[in-house]
Amino acid sequence: MGFIYCKMTTKQFFYGQGSLEEMPSFDIVSKLDMQEVENAIFNASKEINQRYDFKGSKTDIERNQNLLTVETEDDLKAKQVNELLIGHFVKRGIDPKALKVKSTESASGNRVRQNYDLLEGIEQDTSKKIISSVKQSKLKVQVKIQGNELRVSGQKKDSLQEVISLAKKLDLPLPLQFINFRD
Repeated sequence: MGFIYCKMTTKQFFYGQGSLEEMPSFDIVSKLDMQEVENAIFNASKEINQRYDFKGSKTDIERNQNLLTVETEDDLKAKQVNELLIGHFVKRGIDPKALKVKSTESASGNRVRQNYDLLEGIEQDTSKKIISSVKQSKLKVQVKIQGNELRVSGQKKDSLQEVISLAKKLDLPLPLQFINFRD
Protein backbone atom coordinates (compact mmCIF):
# COMPACT_ATOMS: atom_id res chain seq x y z
CA MET A 1 0.00 0.00 0.00
CA GLY A 2 1.23 3.42 -0.88
CA PHE A 3 0.76 6.71 0.90
CA ILE A 4 -1.58 9.32 -0.47
CA TYR A 5 -0.16 12.80 -0.04
CA CYS A 6 -2.75 15.40 0.92
CA LYS A 7 -1.79 19.04 1.35
CA MET A 8 -4.02 20.46 4.09
CA THR A 9 -3.36 23.43 6.34
CA THR A 10 -3.85 23.30 10.08
CA LYS A 11 -6.86 25.59 9.85
CA GLN A 12 -8.49 23.32 7.27
CA PHE A 13 -7.84 20.32 9.50
CA PHE A 14 -9.38 21.88 12.63
CA TYR A 15 -12.18 23.90 11.03
CA GLY A 16 -13.15 21.67 8.12
CA GLN A 17 -12.35 22.46 4.50
CA GLY A 18 -12.98 26.20 4.75
CA SER A 19 -10.54 28.29 6.72
CA LEU A 20 -11.42 31.03 9.22
CA GLU A 21 -11.08 33.70 6.55
CA GLU A 22 -13.73 31.96 4.45
CA MET A 23 -16.22 31.72 7.31
CA PRO A 24 -18.99 34.33 7.45
CA SER A 25 -17.83 37.33 9.45
CA PHE A 26 -18.48 40.99 10.19
CA ASP A 27 -16.84 43.82 12.11
CA ILE A 28 -18.19 45.70 15.11
CA VAL A 29 -16.89 49.28 15.01
CA SER A 30 -17.63 52.70 16.45
CA LYS A 31 -16.85 55.30 13.82
CA LEU A 32 -18.00 58.83 13.13
CA ASP A 33 -18.44 60.46 9.76
CA MET A 34 -16.55 63.68 10.50
CA GLN A 35 -18.14 65.46 7.54
CA GLU A 36 -21.57 64.84 9.08
CA VAL A 37 -20.25 66.02 12.46
CA GLU A 38 -19.02 69.24 10.82
CA ASN A 39 -22.42 69.68 9.11
CA ALA A 40 -24.25 69.19 12.44
CA ILE A 41 -21.98 71.75 14.16
CA PHE A 42 -22.44 74.22 11.30
CA ASN A 43 -26.24 73.83 11.36
CA ALA A 44 -26.32 74.23 15.16
CA SER A 45 -24.19 77.39 14.92
CA LYS A 46 -26.47 78.75 12.22
CA GLU A 47 -29.56 78.08 14.35
CA ILE A 48 -27.91 79.73 17.39
CA ASN A 49 -27.28 82.88 15.32
CA GLN A 50 -30.93 82.97 14.21
CA ARG A 51 -32.65 82.19 17.53
CA TYR A 52 -34.24 85.00 19.48
CA ASP A 53 -33.10 83.75 22.91
CA PHE A 54 -29.47 83.86 21.71
CA LYS A 55 -29.68 87.41 20.27
CA GLY A 56 -26.87 89.59 21.58
CA SER A 57 -25.06 86.68 23.22
CA LYS A 58 -21.72 85.36 22.09
CA THR A 59 -21.70 81.58 21.69
CA ASP A 60 -18.85 79.73 20.01
CA ILE A 61 -18.67 76.07 18.95
CA GLU A 62 -15.27 74.76 17.87
CA ARG A 63 -14.06 71.29 16.92
CA ASN A 64 -10.45 70.15 17.15
CA GLN A 65 -10.01 66.48 16.14
CA ASN A 66 -12.25 64.52 18.56
CA LEU A 67 -12.72 67.40 21.00
CA LEU A 68 -15.64 69.81 20.79
CA THR A 69 -15.61 73.07 22.78
CA VAL A 70 -18.68 75.22 23.43
CA GLU A 71 -18.23 78.63 25.04
CA THR A 72 -21.27 80.68 25.99
CA GLU A 73 -22.58 83.16 28.59
CA ASP A 74 -24.26 80.98 31.24
CA ASP A 75 -25.27 77.43 32.21
CA LEU A 76 -28.76 77.76 30.73
CA LYS A 77 -27.40 78.66 27.29
CA ALA A 78 -24.81 75.88 27.57
CA LYS A 79 -27.61 73.40 28.24
CA GLN A 80 -29.59 74.76 25.27
CA VAL A 81 -26.53 74.43 23.00
CA ASN A 82 -26.10 70.83 24.21
CA GLU A 83 -29.72 70.05 23.27
CA LEU A 84 -29.27 71.79 19.90
CA LEU A 85 -26.13 69.76 19.16
CA ILE A 86 -27.87 66.50 20.04
CA GLY A 87 -30.84 67.44 17.86
CA HIS A 88 -28.62 68.26 14.89
CA PHE A 89 -26.57 65.09 15.42
CA VAL A 90 -29.76 63.04 15.22
CA LYS A 91 -30.91 64.92 12.09
CA ARG A 92 -27.57 64.12 10.41
CA GLY A 93 -27.79 60.42 11.33
CA ILE A 94 -25.17 60.51 14.10
CA ASP A 95 -25.92 58.65 17.32
CA PRO A 96 -26.07 61.15 20.23
CA LYS A 97 -24.05 58.69 22.36
CA ALA A 98 -21.04 59.83 20.32
CA LEU A 99 -21.19 63.20 22.11
CA LYS A 100 -20.01 62.93 25.72
CA VAL A 101 -19.64 65.89 28.09
CA LYS A 102 -16.04 65.85 29.29
CA SER A 103 -16.01 68.92 31.54
CA THR A 104 -17.84 72.14 32.35
CA GLU A 105 -15.74 75.02 33.60
CA SER A 106 -15.80 78.78 34.04
CA ALA A 107 -14.12 80.81 31.33
CA SER A 108 -12.95 84.42 31.35
CA GLY A 109 -15.56 87.17 31.49
CA ASN A 110 -18.29 85.26 33.39
CA ARG A 111 -18.60 82.73 30.59
CA VAL A 112 -19.05 78.96 30.64
CA ARG A 113 -16.93 76.52 28.65
CA GLN A 114 -18.08 72.96 28.00
CA ASN A 115 -15.73 70.37 26.53
CA TYR A 116 -17.14 67.34 24.75
CA ASP A 117 -15.47 64.16 23.58
CA LEU A 118 -16.48 62.78 20.21
CA LEU A 119 -16.35 59.04 20.90
CA GLU A 120 -14.78 56.95 18.16
CA GLY A 121 -13.33 53.45 18.40
CA ILE A 122 -14.14 50.69 20.87
CA GLU A 123 -12.09 50.84 24.06
CA GLN A 124 -10.55 47.72 25.61
CA ASP A 125 -13.06 47.58 28.51
CA THR A 126 -16.04 47.83 26.18
CA SER A 127 -14.53 45.17 23.90
CA LYS A 128 -14.13 42.80 26.83
CA LYS A 129 -17.73 43.45 27.90
CA ILE A 130 -19.00 42.56 24.40
CA ILE A 131 -16.80 39.45 24.23
CA SER A 132 -17.89 38.21 27.65
CA SER A 133 -21.58 38.63 26.81
CA VAL A 134 -21.07 36.71 23.55
CA LYS A 135 -19.29 33.93 25.44
CA GLN A 136 -22.08 33.79 28.03
CA SER A 137 -24.63 33.36 25.24
CA LYS A 138 -22.75 30.18 24.19
CA LEU A 139 -23.03 31.01 20.48
CA LYS A 140 -20.56 29.21 18.23
CA VAL A 141 -18.67 32.27 17.06
CA GLN A 142 -15.17 33.66 17.48
CA VAL A 143 -14.65 37.28 18.49
CA LYS A 144 -11.24 38.88 18.02
CA ILE A 145 -10.03 42.33 19.04
CA GLN A 146 -8.39 44.11 16.10
CA GLY A 147 -7.17 47.46 17.33
CA ASN A 148 -10.25 49.50 18.19
CA GLU A 149 -12.74 47.20 16.47
CA LEU A 150 -13.96 43.61 16.82
CA ARG A 151 -14.11 40.87 14.18
CA VAL A 152 -16.84 38.27 14.68
CA SER A 153 -16.75 35.06 12.63
CA GLY A 154 -18.75 31.85 12.79
CA GLN A 155 -20.03 28.89 10.81
CA LYS A 156 -23.65 30.08 10.53
CA LYS A 157 -25.02 33.45 9.48
CA ASP A 158 -27.86 33.05 12.00
CA SER A 159 -25.42 32.99 14.92
CA LEU A 160 -23.77 36.16 13.56
CA GLN A 161 -27.17 37.87 13.44
CA GLU A 162 -27.77 36.79 17.04
CA VAL A 163 -24.46 38.43 18.01
CA ILE A 164 -25.63 41.67 16.34
CA SER A 165 -28.91 41.65 18.27
CA LEU A 166 -27.03 40.78 21.48
CA ALA A 167 -24.62 43.71 21.00
CA LYS A 168 -27.54 46.07 20.31
CA LYS A 169 -29.22 45.00 23.57
CA LEU A 170 -26.12 45.82 25.65
CA ASP A 171 -26.29 49.26 27.22
CA LEU A 172 -22.97 50.59 25.99
CA PRO A 173 -21.81 54.22 26.31
CA LEU A 174 -20.93 54.47 22.60
CA PRO A 175 -22.65 53.90 19.26
CA LEU A 176 -21.88 50.65 17.42
CA GLN A 177 -21.96 49.93 13.70
CA PHE A 178 -21.85 46.50 12.10
CA ILE A 179 -19.92 46.56 8.83
CA ASN A 180 -18.04 44.35 6.34
CA PHE A 181 -20.48 41.44 6.46
CA ARG A 182 -18.80 38.65 4.47
CA ASP A 183 -20.18 35.28 3.43
